[in-house]
Amino acid sequence: MNAETTKDSLCVNQIITQKSNNFMIEDDAIVPDIKPDILNAISTSGTICIYKKEIQNGKVKVEGKINTYIMYYADTEDGYIRSLNTNLDFSQSFNIPEAQEGMDLNLDLSVRSIDCKVLNGRKVNIKAIVDVNITILANEKVDFIKQVDNIKDIQLLNESFRINSLIGKGETKTYAKDTIKLDVADNLSEVMKTNFRIINSDVKISYNKVLVKSDLEAKVLYLTDDNRINSVETIIPIMGFIDIQDVTEDNICDVEYEICNVIVDPKNAEEHAIYVEVEIKIYCAAYKNNELNIVQDLYSPNVELNFTQKQIQAMQSKENLQDVCSIRSKQVMPELNGEKIYDVDILPIITNQTILQDKILYEGEVKLNFVYSTNNSTGIETKEISLPFNFNMQCQNITQVTSVNTRMEIGLQNFVITSDNSVDIKIDLIFKVSMSNNANINIIDNIEVNENNIINKYSMVVYFVKPGDSLWKIAKKFGSTVNAITETNVIEQVDNIAVGQQLFIPRYNG
Repeated sequence: MNAETTKDSLCVNQIITQKSNNFMIEDDAIVPDIKPDILNAISTSGTICIYKKEIQNGKVKVEGKINTYIMYYADTEDGYIRSLNTNLDFSQSFNIPEAQEGMDLNLDLSVRSIDCKVLNGRKVNIKAIVDVNITILANEKVDFIKQVDNIKDIQLLNESFRINSLIGKGETKTYAKDTIKLDVADNLSEVMKTNFRIINSDVKISYNKVLVKSDLEAKVLYLTDDNRINSVETIIPIMGFIDIQDVTEDNICDVEYEICNVIVDPKNAEEHAIYVEVEIKIYCAAYKNNELNIVQDLYSPNVELNFTQKQIQAMQSKENLQDVCSIRSKQVMPELNGEKIYDVDILPIITNQTILQDKILYEGEVKLNFVYSTNNSTGIETKEISLPFNFNMQCQNITQVTSVNTRMEIGLQNFVITSDNSVDIKIDLIFKVSMSNNANINIIDNIEVNENNIINKYSMVVYFVKPGDSLWKIAKKFGSTVNAITETNVIEQVDNIAVGQQLFIPRYNG
């Protein structure tokens, strides 16, 4: 006979795996006929654009490009600075045995380094190393038993779990567009370098929608017709709506941004402007905190019960935390000699992450590549320095088995040249940490009553507690109940029994 049960269902989530990796992209680029020959590369930079990402069975695949700018000394009599813009395409697969189609993929790509080698005056070799952080999550709809309806005196062992269930997920595509005005004295010749980053991310929830707001910071270094170098920057608002049914302000939202494509279009000399358009894809997953009582074990003192049982993992204690590491330094750079800093590429790298009690210790460095003027704004040079950092981030209830995903953004950045040819450096690294634990939960199903077996009845048993015993295990073994044992032995706290303790186990009289 099958037991009649009342069930509930829940979408449980778990982090299947987290992997860090890197890959190298290498390709040759040809200098267009309208450009002068390359004598020597000065600086190479790039923005990652992702076309496609997917999970295949046992693999993760990503396709995209690095939109690359190479500043170089031209092989001409004047030796002026020029620039080459090219795309470094990539298609990369990572072997991850745990990955299965239908799972969710979080993918974070960042350029660790990008270098240019001149092969001849019309050809260069570009080599980039890209760091990859992969998180794979699985969602499963699970039915669990709340109560058993047709078995008299059934004993249920319930356990309370606080887990994070996925409410829903979605994505949207948006465009950050602006026409950046230049100084009227600047007749634009060509774009030398670009830099884009997403800052000030915020989430607001209302009416089954997630409103995602942020800003795109765009910086452009450019060359004028009279061979002067200048720079301009702007902030472009980003906004997108993502429909997620039943989402509320109490939910936790994970938001990811991906740059898909970049257009930088210099306008004619009369407009004194540069048109910028960045295509951005925004992903959001919303999670709800649930407190559930789930049956972990059961038996009857009167009949023998058989049931199936499986163990699942569910995400719990999910938190999104944020803190700021402020880096302040003074660096002597005599080569500046009163010149102007056009731009600074900032690359923060975590070299070691250690989980301690209620905190994470980060060790790393910030690589800075200064692009500055020489010869009164008609020339350009670069200089790279590294600043080490150590940062403790408080994270209550974190343990060695907690899944941790750390992202860094650049907040404040300020570089001031002082009278002694030093640079006062102020940088705020914004640490964004998403952490969660996986809880092991037993799910019981298919309860059957074995009516042919007879339960042995005892009038009273004397039992001595053994290691690993609990009152539940003892009561189940002898067909009694926890309440009967605690009343007979005057036990005030159910968990308060000691190895070797003598207990009287009464017969169940239901």
